[in-house]
Order: sequence, then C-alpha cells, then structure tokens
Amino acid sequence: MQSIEFYRSEFLSYLKEYTIDKEPVNLYEPVNYILNLGGKRLRPVLTLLSAELFGGDYRKALNAALAIEVFHNFSLVHDDIMDDAPLRRGKTTVHEKWNVNTGILSGDAMLISAYRVLEGYEPLIFQKLSRLFSETALKVCEGQQYDIDFETREDVTIPEYLQMIEYKTAVLIGAALQMGAITAGQPENVQSDIYRFGLHLGIAFQLQDDYLDAFGNPETFGKQIGGDIIENKKTYLYLKTLEGGTDIQKKELLDLYSIQPVDPTAKIQTIKELFVECGSADATSEAIREYSNSAFAILEKLPVSKEKKDVLRQFGESLMVRKV
Repeated sequence: MQSIEFYRSEFLSYLKEYTIDKEPVNLYEPVNYILNLGGKRLRPVLTLLSAELFGGDYRKALNAALAIEVFHNFSLVHDDIMDDAPLRRGKTTVHEKWNVNTGILSGDAMLISAYRVLEGYEPLIFQKLSRLFSETALKVCEGQQYDIDFETREDVTIPEYLQMIEYKTAVLIGAALQMGAITAGQPENVQSDIYRFGLHLGIAFQLQDDYLDAFGNPETFGKQIGGDIIENKKTYLYLKTLEGGTDIQKKELLDLYSIQPVDPTAKIQTIKELFVECGSADATSEAIREYSNSAFAILEKLPVSKEKKDVLRQFGESLMVRKV
C-alpha cells in the first residue's frame, strides 16, 4: 500500500483530466468550478486505499473514486442552495456565482455524470457498484430531509439525530470504502465489514465536527466558531444538554435558541458554558471515542495484514485527533 498523500495526488491528477469542456457552458462550467474548489478528497482517497487494502489495483478504482467525489460535490451544490450559503471552502458558492436555477441544473448534471463514470466497469462489477451507489444516494437525500425537518421540530431525539448524521454523512464514507472492496473483488461479508468500519468512523467524524464547531480553535477551524449555535442547530451537544441539564439550564438553552441577536458573541459563550456545565461536552467526546473504537474493532477483524490495517487505522485516528 502507498501513503495517503500518494492516493490523494493520484486522484487529483485523474480529476484534472475529468474537466468537462462542452456546451452549454453555463451548465458545465459550474461543475468544473465546484470540483476544483479543493477539499480534503477524503472519500475518493478511501476508495483507492480500500482497493489496495484488499490486494486490488488502485487504478481500477479511480472511476469509482471519481463517481463518489462527483456525487459528493453534487450534494454540496444543492445543500448550499437549501442553506442559502454564500461560501463553500472559502469561495463563492455555485448558486451565488451563477444563479439558483443554474445551481439546480448543474447539480442534476453532476448526479447523472456520477453514474456515467461507473459505466466503464464490466457488467457484474458495474451492477454491484451502481446498486450500492443508488442505495447510498437515496440515504443521503433522506438524511438531508431529516436535517431540514429537525429545524422546525422541538422533539428531536438523540437516536433520530444519530440516524440523520449516519445518512447525511457516514453512509458516503462507508460506500467509498465498500466500492474499493468491490473493485478488488472481495466477497459480500468483507464488503459489509469495511462498510461498517466507514459508517462508525463517519459518525465519529461528524460528532467531532459538531464538537469543534463549538470548541475548536477559531484561527484554524476554517469556519466560524459557534456557527451551529448561531443557526440554532439541534446538534448532539444541544440534545445532550436537554437530556442531562436541570430544568433551569434547559429553559435557558431553549430561550437562547429562540433568539437571533445582532451580535451573537454572548449567546455563543453562554451556550458553550451550558454545554460544559451539563456534561454534554464530555458526553460528546465520549461518543466520539466510542464510535471510533467500534470502527477500529471492526478493522481488526478484516482479513488483511497488520501493516495494511495500521495504514487505515492511522488515517482514521488522524481524523479523530483534529484540534482545529
């Protein structure tokens, strides 16, 4: 197996060749724009890594990795429209740079293109990849709808929240790993195990993102600290506070989540203090550890060498020790 940076470099070279130069320009230019905005390329790297983890050739997994990345960016274009977000990775979002209608159409074109990328595989592999891809895409849409529904619900439960982040975030990480295993010709039980590894790691990753949104370093996080609080998002931290706080603390949290002050600094600070006092900050850290440990326990059972497991473990641990 190669290093993570090797797989990232190989994928970026392959992605560069994917530039779509055809008419109408206003449909395809936004596609090229969003695909070249940068990002960690986490999902395609996992696909290439997974292929070689199981003795396959990462080059045979490049199209699967590309399909995952194109789909992921499609979902970002549409998410940004729904959130009316002005920036993505520090740059103007597609719907702001062009317009909402173009964003919708270009996103649709990306979704279709992601499936077309898979057509180069031989029929049996294509069937397995496209089935997994369809199941995953539908769950991502379901997760997004749950997230939207939660904005107007006051009775969201922790299990519901965990299901939402599983569908919205974790299933695509699981699918990225499973697609690599499929291209390497692995049996279904092995595919299932590497998928579950990705699922648990993906949930831990999203919980970590929730935690860092409140308690990360503002100089290196890359996003505004307290953004979820400003938007009154019902995160794991919020739900754990309602579960474990006193009546007074819960009332204070609900009152603060009902207002949108011009300067949110005091609101953010008070809510962060509530998260600590009620134990929800510690509970979130513990949940991150539990999901990470579950992922690594699954990893240990995979029928591959310790050396290969260590590469994937180190990659997973690097995601969980982010301090930014």
